[in-house]
Amino acid sequence: MQHHILIPPLPPQRVPMVLDTDTANEIDDQFAVVHALLSQDRLQLEAIYATLFLRQGDSPAKGLDESEAEIHRLLDRLGVDGSGRVHRGADRFLSEELSSVDNAASDDLIRRAMEARDGPLWVVAIGALTNVASALNAAPQIANRIVIVWLGGQPQHREDAREFNLYQDPVAARTVFASGAPLVHIPCYGAASHLLTTTAELDAYVRPQGAIGEYLSDIFRDHSAQYPGRSKEIWDLSATGYAVSHSWVPTRSVARPILSEEMRWVATPDDAPLAPFAEAHYVQRDPIFNDLFVKLAEFHSGERRAGFAD
Repeated sequence: MQHHILIPPLPPQRVPMVLDTDTANEIDDQFAVVHALLSQDRLQLEAIYATLFLRQGDSPAKGLDESEAEIHRLLDRLGVDGSGRVHRGADRFLSEELSSVDNAASDDLIRRAMEARDGPLWVVAIGALTNVASALNAAPQIANRIVIVWLGGQPQHREDAREFNLYQDPVAARTVFASGAPLVHIPCYGAASHLLTTTAELDAYVRPQGAIGEYLSDIFRDHSAQYPGRSKEIWDLSATGYAVSHSWVPTRSVARPILSEEMRWVATPDDAPLAPFAEAHYVQRDPIFNDLFVKLAEFHSGERRAGFAD
């Protein structure tokens, strides 16, 4: 017997959402955080959750500290007050013995999901899924009150699903995929990998836009060696881009997979409960970058404000 396929709802005209981000892990989360804060016409951003990550020689807790500090650096450059809107996530990854970690971000997610009255809360996750999985395991009833958009992993047609956001906490990824919560999965290669930009492009359209533009341009330039033809993905803009306009990140209706111990996508058993799922198969880089660049220019000129939902 083959599963019927349930499709997640599309983002509403104004999306009530929280953003879960390992902000200091690389340089792409910063662009997505700024994009979300500048998109008040489309995104009702209620909170930002700092997510842990692990660098060689450090600890997940140190990654969490760095993510939280980076969120506040971005808010400072945008002149945005983050009081009560930035929450620390879990300081440990999940394991078979540890299904949930007490943390402020997961608690806030549960509260906001349960208080949502005009449709589901959208959870845009651009790091390891530890905070989201902790919330789902602590309060399984929120699965029917949220929609998750996750940038991470690889598409189902690839033999190996592993990617940084996924292999940092595979237990959390398995939890989310098995939770029953509506899920839009944006894989890296073949989808978010289209979001390439260059130092020259950022110098032209981002650097002139005040303190935040200089900061984004600097971290991009300093991330890796520059040479003629050098470009780099800003992966995480795919998730905020989807929330702003789902047409920019086209998805297909496919069967929802499960993640094996070998970090491969495998078919869900026929007797498993149905759960809404869609997988992105492409990302239109031009309208997403245009949207960010225009909003940065409008912010710098005073035509647009940045901030959280009122």
